[in-house]
Amino acid sequence: MKKYFLFLILLFAVFSCQEDVRFNNPAFQGMKDNVLWRAVQTRATVYSGGTLVIEAYTATEVVTLKNNTTAVGIYSIGTNANTTATYVYTDPSTKESVTFSSGFGVGNGQIEITEYDVLAQTISGTFKFNLENTFDNPLAGATLNYQYGVFYKVPVTVQ
Repeated sequence: MKKYFLFLILLFAVFSCQEDVRFNNPAFQGMKDNVLWRAVQTRATVYSGGTLVIEAYTATEVVTLKNNTTAVGIYSIGTNANTTATYVYTDPSTKESVTFSSGFGVGNGQIEITEYDVLAQTISGTFKFNLENTFDNPLAGATLNYQYGVFYKVPVTVQ
């Protein structure tokens, strides 16, 4: 009887082991005002002049990072018009939107491109920024903060 019991335990142990591996590839996420924010869909586009635009979406939100190059490096937000960040929230019931953005002398932060894989057509890097409420919409605060932001292996379309 002991043999059957041990065999049954061994059989159960072998078949109950499984690995639930989930890949977050491509990924775009960060801490938005100290709460984890993760995009549902992400895409990057490189335009003919070399401008890179990375867009990350949820059902009601869009985060856009823009840079004038795909070269590996660190680029400051808020010091020029070439490197910018934008966040738009659209209320699903009223369809009103709140926009936070940066520009020359508006907002601050950085975009760091750590890898641009030309063969695989993907881009990876990090970001952090503080954006200002563009139209002083009373439905939101004056600023929006993203920290510990990461974009990883986002597919790039060249136009």
